[in-house]
Amino acid sequence: MRQVQNQNELFATQPVPVALRQMIIPAAVSQIIVLIYNMADTFYIGRTGNPYMLAGASLILPVFNMLLCLSSLAGVGGGTLISRLLGAGEEAEARKVSAFSFYLAIGLSLAFSVGLGAFMGPALRFLGAGDTIFLYARQYSFCVIVLGAVPTVLSNVMANLVRSVGLSREAGFGITLGAVLNIILDPVFMYLLLPDGQQVLGVGIATLLSNCVACVYFLVILWRIRRTSVLTPNPRVGLPQGRSIGQIFAVGIPSAVASLLFDLDYVVIDKLMVAYSEASLAAIGIVLKVERLPLNVGIGICQGMVPLVAYNCAAGNQKRMNQVIRLSLLTGLVVAAGSILLYEAFAPWIIRFFISDAETVGLATSFIRVRILATPLMFLSFFTVYVFQGFGKGGISLFLGVVRWAVFNIPMLYILNHFVGMYGIVWSQIAADCLTVLLSVYVYRTRRPAFEER
Repeated sequence: MRQVQNQNELFATQPVPVALRQMIIPAAVSQIIVLIYNMADTFYIGRTGNPYMLAGASLILPVFNMLLCLSSLAGVGGGTLISRLLGAGEEAEARKVSAFSFYLAIGLSLAFSVGLGAFMGPALRFLGAGDTIFLYARQYSFCVIVLGAVPTVLSNVMANLVRSVGLSREAGFGITLGAVLNIILDPVFMYLLLPDGQQVLGVGIATLLSNCVACVYFLVILWRIRRTSVLTPNPRVGLPQGRSIGQIFAVGIPSAVASLLFDLDYVVIDKLMVAYSEASLAAIGIVLKVERLPLNVGIGICQGMVPLVAYNCAAGNQKRMNQVIRLSLLTGLVVAAGSILLYEAFAPWIIRFFISDAETVGLATSFIRVRILATPLMFLSFFTVYVFQGFGKGGISLFLGVVRWAVFNIPMLYILNHFVGMYGIVWSQIAADCLTVLLSVYVYRTRRPAFEER
């Protein structure tokens, strides 16, 4: 049981800076790799010079993001609960929760896959697929979602479960493995194995295989730790208590909803910006990708922090829990401050990596120099949501997530666009997240758990 002892040491007794380093670094690195991976398909298809291929693949992005929300439901909900149960000493219940989360992921993703497969034609037409891009959209969605839904969701859920017991390095490696393999396989299938004109199909196959390999990796990890960890896919351990199932959904649903609203915010930005010029739309599209680097690092910090917060909250170790929260917050703010300095100084060179058109470079440079100022505020906003997920307070997480996007961010886009114009869209993030941070601080001070030290 050496592995379990190491995990308990990591959660309960190891110095907080050391424990956080072990949890955060793999999660942050994997988030950076995932960011690169998310750009890879677009980059490679863009090299073909065929706008219809690029449009067909891009059309599926909202559907793919909806699929990933299912992994948040089962993975975040189940993972944070497992950490809390371990902190409370309820290992048998944690084992049942892990199995339930595993099969919940399979059931949800399989239903999504079958649904899209049965209604693919109407769904693609609803998304706006005309005759020129329909074939490419169908090829990509069939590989990535119809065939790939289960391995994609299951690998992400298992990453969360593995991280929940302290194995952040293994979780990060599995996510990185799938992303790197996809980057390598894209050109192999596009230019070597399939004929010209089938590049989108090639990218879809590469993505499917990469996610399958990542899924197999995590299954191997679960097999290797089956005797020394609470994680198991074995249904014979039985169902968790109704209270536990409720807590999985109570935390998982807010996480999924927040992800959906985040994507909706980006859709609104694109739709508002297109009214000004094609160059401004291209510029904001680049900026929304470039600004994700510090944000993804911040998400990695939060992912590494949550199991430690959840465990110590359930264990009643308030002092250690607060130390984890404070050090994680400081780390994220340092990253955000560093990103501001980097982007302000090197914005034109960063933008030129993606495009050479002078007008677009000029617009994107000015956009990113404004948007990057919101990075500390954005980190503080989603940091609070993650902290309450660690506390097991899904209702508060849902409240903060919905208010941030549906009450502050999206309305602010329309308001500032109306009164200020194009740059109002750019400044809206700062304005909205100032309000979000004020609300988050108030909610944290008034709704954080109060308990006596054990």
